[in-house]
Amino acid sequence: MENTNCCGGVDDVYGEDSATVDQLVTPWTVSIASGYNLLRDPRHNKGLGFNEKERDAHYLRGLLPPVVLSQELQEKKLMQNLRNYEVPLQRYMAMMDLQERNQRLFYKLLVDNVEELLPVVYTPTVGEACQKYGSIFRRPQGLYISLKEKGKILEVLKNWPERNIQVIVVTDGERILGLGDLGSQGMGIPVGKLALYTALGGVRPSACLPVTIDVGTNNENLLNDEFYIGLKQKRATGQEYAELLEEFMTAVKQNYGEKILVQFEDFANHNAFELLAKYSSTHLVFNDDIQGTASVVLAGLISSLKLVGGSLHDHKFLFLGAGEAGTGIAELIALEISKRTESPIEETRKKIWLVDSKGLIVSSRKESLPHFKQPWAHEHEPVKTLVDAVKVEIKPTVLIGTSGVGKTFTQEVVEAMSSINERPVILALSNPTSQSECTAEEAYAWSKGKAIFASGSPFDPVELDGKVLMPSQSNNAYIFPGFGLGLIISGAIRVHDDMLLAASEALAAQVSQENYDEGRIYPPFSNIRKISAHIAANVAAKVYDLGLASHLPRPKDLVKYAESCMYSPIYRSYR
Repeated sequence: MENTNCCGGVDDVYGEDSATVDQLVTPWTVSIASGYNLLRDPRHNKGLGFNEKERDAHYLRGLLPPVVLSQELQEKKLMQNLRNYEVPLQRYMAMMDLQERNQRLFYKLLVDNVEELLPVVYTPTVGEACQKYGSIFRRPQGLYISLKEKGKILEVLKNWPERNIQVIVVTDGERILGLGDLGSQGMGIPVGKLALYTALGGVRPSACLPVTIDVGTNNENLLNDEFYIGLKQKRATGQEYAELLEEFMTAVKQNYGEKILVQFEDFANHNAFELLAKYSSTHLVFNDDIQGTASVVLAGLISSLKLVGGSLHDHKFLFLGAGEAGTGIAELIALEISKRTESPIEETRKKIWLVDSKGLIVSSRKESLPHFKQPWAHEHEPVKTLVDAVKVEIKPTVLIGTSGVGKTFTQEVVEAMSSINERPVILALSNPTSQSECTAEEAYAWSKGKAIFASGSPFDPVELDGKVLMPSQSNNAYIFPGFGLGLIISGAIRVHDDMLLAASEALAAQVSQENYDEGRIYPPFSNIRKISAHIAANVAAKVYDLGLASHLPRPKDLVKYAESCMYSPIYRSYR
C-alpha cells in the first residue's frame, strides 16, 4: 500500500483512507465482518446499499430486502423523513440513531445538508438533548470517567476500542451552553462537537473520542431525578477535582502520545482558565469556549471592516459578559491589534471595555475581580448599566454579547448604538437561541436596518422595508474543525495564540463580495469543507513557522494536503 501514513500521521492499517473510492477495501473488525454482524457494525454497514456481489460475498442474502439503493437515494429518503418531524429533538434522536447504525450515511447527510442539519446535531437542539439526555439515553456514546474511576483512568482509556485517537473533546458538564450544570448529561456536547470534527473538518470518526468527566452535579433537579445517568452527589472541587483531572491528562498522554489534541468544552469559568493555563505548556490543548469563540468572532470583526471601514485599532469594543468567551475574545482582539500596530498589548487592551453583572469593569473594582477580569479594569468612573455605558460613557462602535442572558440588548441599547454609529456592529453570541441577547429581527428593526448583526445560534433572514437582510451566525464550527485538522496534519505539539490569529485570518479571507452584499460577515456553511481546508492550511503553516511541527518535511501545498487527509463519507466497495 502506497500511503499508509495519511490522515495526519496516524497509520491507516486497513487502507480505508489511502485507498481510492474505486478500490476495494476489507470491512475488518477483529476478524472480517460479515452477515448479521456486518449489518450491526456502523462503520461498515451500508443497509440497502450493499450490491448483489457484496450480498453474496458477505452472507447477506435474505438478511436484507431484495432492492439495492444508492447512497444518494438513501440520503434522499432520510432527509424526507427528517423533514417530516415537527419537533427538533425528534430530528436529533433520528440523527443519533443513524450515527449508531450507518456511520458513512450519517456523515454524508451532514456534509451535504450542513446548513439544515447543523442546528439539529449542534446548537440549539443539542442543548435540549443534554437537558433530556437521561430520558433519551439509548446506547452509550463516548467514555464516562467519574470519581469511581479514580486511580484507574488509564485502564478506562484502554477499554475504548480504537487505539489511534487524534482528538479528544472533554467536558465536566458544569456549564453546558447557557443552560448551566447538566452533569453527566453534558455528553451530548463532546459527541456533537466530534461529529462536526468529522463532517466539517474531515477528521476520521475512529480518531475521535468524546469524554465526560463526572465529578457530581449541583443541579438539584438532576440529583432528584430517578432517571439521571450520572453520580448523584454534589460536585467535587479543590484538590479532589484537580487530582482527577491531573490523572486524566497524564493518562491521555501516556496512552495516545504527545500529539493527542485535547479540547476542553463547557467547563465553568474558574476551571476553564486554570486548566488551560496549567496544561497549555505540557499538552496539546485547546479551549473552544475561550479560544475557538475568540477566533471565530475575530474573523467576523476582520471581515466586518469591509462594511464599516477603518482598521481594527480604529474601533472601540464593548462586551456584555466577562466570562470565558468575553475575556477570550477581548484578549485575541487586543493581540491582533497589537500585532498589526506593533503596540504593546497593555496599550491595545484599552480599546476594549467589559460589563459584567456588577456594571462596567473599572480599576476601582480591581481588588475584588478574579484574575481573568483584571486586565480589563481600566481607569473610569463606575457605570452601573449597559445602556449608560453605550450611550454616555464608552460610545462603542462594536457591541458584543457573551452574557448567557437573553433579551439584554434592549431597544434602548440598540437604538443608542445606531445613534452613535453609521453601521453599528452587534454580535449577540449567547447560546442557545433562548439566551441570545437579542434576535436578528430586533437588531435590524431597532437599528432601522443599519446594524451588521451576527449571533451564536442561527436566525432566519429578515425582511425590512422590502429588503432581505441575512444575519450571520458566529458559530465556532467555522473554526475548531479546521483548526484541529491543521494541528493534526502538521503534527503540532503545542497550541500558540498565533495559530488562532492564523485561523481567524483564513476564515475572514473566505468571505466573498456576494456575501458582503447580503450583509454577511461569514461565508455560508455550504462551503465549510473548503473553508476548513484553508483554515487547516493556514494553521499548519503557522505551526511549521513556529517550529512546533513534528510531521516533516513540510508539504508543498498545504491546502491540497489538508483536502487529501479529509475523511470521505462515500460508501466503499467491499471485496
